[in-house]
Formats: sequence, structure tokens, C-alpha cells
Amino acid sequence: MHLLTPESMSEQKELLTTNRKALTINLDEPRYGTFAEIGAGQEVARVFFQAGGASGTIAKSISAYDMTFSDAIYGKAPRYVSRERLLLMLDREYQLLIERLATQRGDRTTFFVFANTVSARNFKGTNEAHGWMGVRFQTEAGGEPSDVLLHVRMLDKENVLQQQALGIIGVNLLYGAFYYHADPKKLIESLLDALSSDRIEVDMLKFTGPAFKGVDNRLMSLCLVQYGLTNAVMFGPNGEVLQPSEVLYKKAILVERGSFRPVTNVNVDMLTCATAQFVQETPVKGKDVIVLMEITMNNLLAAGEIDAHDFLSRVDLLGDIGFTVLISNYSEYYRLTSYFRRYTKEMIGVAMGINNLIEIFNEKYYENLEGGILESFGRLFRNSVKLYIYPMRQEGYDRYSAPADAAAGRGNVTTHAFASSVLINAKNVHIVDHLRNLYAHLLEAHYIDCIVGFDPSTLHIFSRDVLRRIKEGDAAWETMVPTAVVAAIKKRGLFGYTAAIKQAG
Repeated sequence: MHLLTPESMSEQKELLTTNRKALTINLDEPRYGTFAEIGAGQEVARVFFQAGGASGTIAKSISAYDMTFSDAIYGKAPRYVSRERLLLMLDREYQLLIERLATQRGDRTTFFVFANTVSARNFKGTNEAHGWMGVRFQTEAGGEPSDVLLHVRMLDKENVLQQQALGIIGVNLLYGAFYYHADPKKLIESLLDALSSDRIEVDMLKFTGPAFKGVDNRLMSLCLVQYGLTNAVMFGPNGEVLQPSEVLYKKAILVERGSFRPVTNVNVDMLTCATAQFVQETPVKGKDVIVLMEITMNNLLAAGEIDAHDFLSRVDLLGDIGFTVLISNYSEYYRLTSYFRRYTKEMIGVAMGINNLIEIFNEKYYENLEGGILESFGRLFRNSVKLYIYPMRQEGYDRYSAPADAAAGRGNVTTHAFASSVLINAKNVHIVDHLRNLYAHLLEAHYIDCIVGFDPSTLHIFSRDVLRRIKEGDAAWETMVPTAVVAAIKKRGLFGYTAAIKQAG
């Protein structure tokens, strides 16, 4: 019999159907393990049984639907569809494999456990269709195991289609873990083989263990956005990859968008002041609040391609001063707030500077909407959303509203000759004539508010100027960023700091 191997099929990717992947694993003699699936049926195991030769791969297949049985087998978890439950499943089933089979065949077998806990669409269609999925596997007989964990959202409207999609991505995950673990990016790309982003979203992924030594999970999560598996990923202050629904669920949300290259005193002051106002809003009082710093993929791709070192520098610095970071593919603010609405009905606040406020009123960004800018504002403000606007000194405003900017399509702002001491804020910013009444309505209805209590001494600071000073060896940049950021930039040689010192020497 001719043994199918990944190498024999790599030249003709069209042969790598879901069934073919499962058959390849079934005929790969060292692979042997357990399938434990809860919530939508044994969708992944079913593919392996149907492919043929499953007796050479599957030691056990189990599905404990009843909560009492599930608790008795795996122990209690705060939620049944959760990362905690998934880890309990992987721990228990892997322990059983080693206890029962290591002596018998451990010298010639690479053991694995595949597990998922899923909430597929219910009969009424009222629940969130999502799940946790993971594989624990050895890369060599007797070796320490490695894990791949991911969170999925099922987007099909019918339960049976969701089950089918789960089966496919489960096989893709196993195949990728077994044969692509040396190339995690390829593993990530392969997760949507025979699927599309219209059916499955993967919004969290984590690699651990010896098979992924040296892998930075933040970069891998960024690939999820870059490759279209999701539109947003999240990192905690300690650099931990977070699952958005766990962080955002039923919370009031305040977000500030920026380049944070590097994060400056203005960025921190803006969010600090906006937070102080946000928590005093009547709908927010007494509610759990999550504060986010957001970077868009457009910003990360501004130079043409993502610079991994630059990306990690920004995320690390924000983490150093205690912020949770969101990386999103939502250029328009109304798409960002719609994303948050998946997880919460509480108030959403957006802190921004004058420049970003002006861009929101640039009609060119809404040409794809049938209702144009009015439709975008209807989507943005329809569910308890408020913009908190940080002021700008006139000289910064002049730079932004110069003729070159107008030629670039930023035609919704007019330039006026104010004295340099004048602050531009939400009340005196100039909007193009035919949108002024709309803006006045939003301001009067408090959909847009001025940020108060700000530090006037920071208003001259712009990230691009700080970056330039770092590269030029101008020590003045040290007064423009938080103390912890100064120390981190120097210690790690970020944003050209080391090169600037050498050049100055």
C-alpha cells in the first residue's frame, strides 16, 4: 500500500481536502490519541472515522454533554464553553493516555489529544455560536507535549453548517499541528482550508511547548488579522494574548486609537482625562469598565509591510504602562463600535484628537455606504456611543489643514488665522459648511464632548516629532514620554535609539 505523506501532497495543494488530511493522519502510524468533543457533536472525530483507517489513530472518542457527567470527568469550570474547560479536558485526557498506554507503546507513538467545547446555534438562534478548540501533541515518542489553543466563532446561520465547519477546522488544526508546527504562519493560513472567513472566525490563538520554542504569540495573533481569520486581536499589559469576548463581555468600553510610535504623554493624558469623564457618565456609573489602546492594521502597514520589531515595540511599551492593546482591521470608527456591540450593550466611549475628529467628517471614507456619511454616523452613534475630543494648539491645526492636506482629499476642514495661543477643541473646530449643522446637532446632543482637565504642557507633543528626536539623538524626547517608556526605549534600543547614540558619539 502506498503511504500518503504531507510531502507527497505538498506540490498539489488541491489534493489536501478535509478527508485527505484526515486519511493522511490515520495512515501516519505513530499518531495515536483521543478525541473529546462537547457541544455540537463529535464533528472532528466523525471526519476521521469516515476517512477510513481510524483504528490506527483513535484510542478513544468521548462526548460528555450532560453537565453532571462533564463535571465528574473533568472537574468544574466557571463556564462550560471556556478556555478553562478546554484545558481541563486536555489535561485529563492526556494524563489518561500516558497512564494507560505509555508503557505499552510509548516508545513508538506520538500521543495527542484533540478537544473542543462548543456552543453551536440553538433551536431559537438566540445564543452566541462559539467554541474553544485545542490539540496537545508530542512531536517525538516520549517527548514533552506542545499545545495549540484557539477560539472560534461560527458564522453560518444553520446548526448543521456550523457543525460541518467545526469538523473541517478541527481537522485543519490537527493536520497543521502535526505537519506545520515548524512553520506556525503556514499552520495559521491552513486553518481556513476548505472554509472561508464568512463561515468561521478565529479570534484568539496560542502556541505553547517545545514545538513552538521561540514563537511570539503576539506576532502569531497579528497573523490572524493579516490573513483574514479575524478583524481584531487583543493583548494584556503582560503581553498575554487575550480572547476579546472574555475581556469585553458586558463591560463599558473606552478606547483610544493611535500609532503609539512611541506612546507619548499626550496619549496617556488623553486617555486619563477621557476615563475620568467616562466613568462619571450616568450609564457607566457602577459598571465594569475596560480601557483600550487600539492600533489599526492600516497604521502597522503604513510602510508597506509589517515590521515585527516595530509592532512588538509599540505593544510592549503600552503594556509597560499598564494598557490593554487592541489590534484591529477597522479603519472606520463605526465598524469598531459595531465590533464592540457583539459583546456588550453598555456605553462605548472613544477618545481622540482633533485630527481624527476631522477625518471622521471626511466624506470620502463613506463612499461605499449607500447612505454615505449619514449612514456611517447612524451606525456610529445609534447605541450609546460618545466621542471625547482632546484639544490641539493652533500650530498643530495649521499643519494638518495646510493646502497639501486639502489636495490629499482632506477637504472638510477650513483654515483660519487664529492667534497661536488659541486652542482648537470640539466647540470651535471648523467643519465644511454643508456638514456644520450635522456637527452642531451631535455636539448639542452630547454625542461629542470636549475633554477637560487636560495638561496644557503636553499639547505640543506629537509621536512623529518624538520619533524624529530619538533617531537624531535629541534628548528632549525624554520629557515627552512617560518615565517607564524612556527607560524601556533606552534599555531595549527601540525606535533607533541605540543607532542615534552611536551616531552622536
